[in-house]
Amino acid sequence: MAGRINDEDVKAVRDAVPIDAVVSEYLQLRNAGGGNLKGLCPFHDEKSPSFQVSPSKGFFHCFGCQEGGDTITFVMKIDHLTFSEAVERLAAQAGITLRYEEGGYNPSHQRGERIRLVEAHKIAAQWYAEQLATSPEADTGRSFLADRGFDQAAAEHFGVGYSPQGWDHLTRFLRGKGFSDKELLLSGLSQEGRRGPIDRFRGRLMWPIRDIGGDVVGFGARKLHEADNGPKYLNTPETAIYKKSQVLYGIDLAKKDIAKASRAVVVEGYTDVMACHLAGVTTAIATCGTAFGGDHIKILRRLLMDNGSARVIFTFDGDAAGQKAALRAFEDDQKFAAETYIAIAPDGMDPCDLRLAKGDEAVADLVEPRTPLFEFALRQIVSRYDLDTPAGRAAALDEAAPVVARIKNSGAQHEVAVQLAGMLGILDTQFVVRRISQLARWARDRGGKGPAPDQRHRGGAPHQQTGPATTAPRGPALNLRNPVFATERELLKLALQRPELVSPAFDAYGVDEFTAPPYAAVREAILEAGGAEFGVQDPQDYLVRVREAAPDDAVRAMVTELAVEAIMLHRGVKGVDEVYAGAQLVTVRRRAVERRIRDITGRLTRLSNHGDPAELAAVQNELWVLQQYDQNLREHGAAAL
Repeated sequence: MAGRINDEDVKAVRDAVPIDAVVSEYLQLRNAGGGNLKGLCPFHDEKSPSFQVSPSKGFFHCFGCQEGGDTITFVMKIDHLTFSEAVERLAAQAGITLRYEEGGYNPSHQRGERIRLVEAHKIAAQWYAEQLATSPEADTGRSFLADRGFDQAAAEHFGVGYSPQGWDHLTRFLRGKGFSDKELLLSGLSQEGRRGPIDRFRGRLMWPIRDIGGDVVGFGARKLHEADNGPKYLNTPETAIYKKSQVLYGIDLAKKDIAKASRAVVVEGYTDVMACHLAGVTTAIATCGTAFGGDHIKILRRLLMDNGSARVIFTFDGDAAGQKAALRAFEDDQKFAAETYIAIAPDGMDPCDLRLAKGDEAVADLVEPRTPLFEFALRQIVSRYDLDTPAGRAAALDEAAPVVARIKNSGAQHEVAVQLAGMLGILDTQFVVRRISQLARWARDRGGKGPAPDQRHRGGAPHQQTGPATTAPRGPALNLRNPVFATERELLKLALQRPELVSPAFDAYGVDEFTAPPYAAVREAILEAGGAEFGVQDPQDYLVRVREAAPDDAVRAMVTELAVEAIMLHRGVKGVDEVYAGAQLVTVRRRAVERRIRDITGRLTRLSNHGDPAELAAVQNELWVLQQYDQNLREHGAAAL
């Protein structure tokens, strides 16, 4: 195994790669105030953004599921990497050469499995692209693209390549680059043959499939030759880095425009994505050999930020299969806050064919929102019945009503119920509304699923879960309306976020001056990390050290939460400055002094009855000193600390 990465190099990686730049590769971030950014958490389902990033601190924290940490932690969690793998990936982005404590520089074959598989795919994608551009054998592939309106520049933009027809051309090439047979088989680029690994893809046009971070994780391969007995499209099998239900073709190219325009266009194939992008519809993406589902929705929701003005537009072929796909998409419609639409060309052509026949403008016009998806789905249902007869209308209502009843938003459900009554020609609109409301109520009663995800953390009793979806906040419940806890929280936030405002006074505060156990644990971690004074000297490393000093995950989560959470200014306070920090220091200290005075007063009462005179005098003196100190704090504020 490779040795431990040099600590200085780890710190250099943290400093070199801004956390907001890394996180924004996976989700849309917006201003949250106080220099922080917010977005929908990638680690649990939510409808209101509770995931915050502090670029100045280099930390993220989700106030919903309590996940938090620095840039390295984020990459580890989002891509399921080890610490070393995450550091290596970020170091590669920053152009930093890592040193290892044991064994010198890390040889390539010792890197983590995911890093190696991604590297193999990157090299394979480059090799396939070179074959398409230069190999005489690839003429069939070039003709296929040209016939669909794609020139060499388009192929290069999307990284399209060609896999030669021989048995092991790529396999031998990758072996020459230092990859083992085991790695080639694990990657899905090769498969077992009679005499060892052979190429999985042979004689096919190759589309590299990238994850949202831009890494090639798999391929989609289109058959070109009649002698090929395989399927028309062949995708990479499920591997450690490729899960077809969790990738969207073109997401790496479309993500910024999706976030900017709050619009995504879902098409059916690789050439449709290419046609849309070349026609100016740069928000187009496609699934990879599977139906559009829940994991795809999670990716889009993080980019769309789930605001009500967002749009998701599905384009499907006008045939029966396309209509079935549209109905399947509607089943997941309620997982979006965005409005969903369907766009079908009048003559049933897909975007690629439409571009060939009518040009770029026709493709751009196609994806302008036309028909709401729920309306399309309901029209497809009712079209199968004879609405001229009472029996036909009743049967159509029986099938369509449960679909409408699944709509979670009661206002939208009522509106769609009214529209359904109109589609069916049922004059008694309220009958349809009541029928659907009853079905929705029965579904809730049978399911017993409790409140919607966005209501689980809005106060009241904690939501009890049996599934693994959302992790409940850890540690003792804190009533932040209690002014004691609230002030302690603000002082700890200052110590983590603005240590220069509270140092050196803060470092003289005892752990027992923080009455909430989680806050006392954070105070202890700050002490172990060198105190707020160290935070003044090295703010970036300071937070890392505080997290490392935390005794468990609950305290670590509290550290990141306090490091990211905005400082709460009281009415009339202009900003976070020495005056504000001094007020928090004084309030926490005075409350600690008042608690001590109460303790000593009780002890003094006991000693007054039958105590030792010398001990009584000492306690009286301590009480007097504390009372004088409290008076000084009251009169002179932070100057008396």
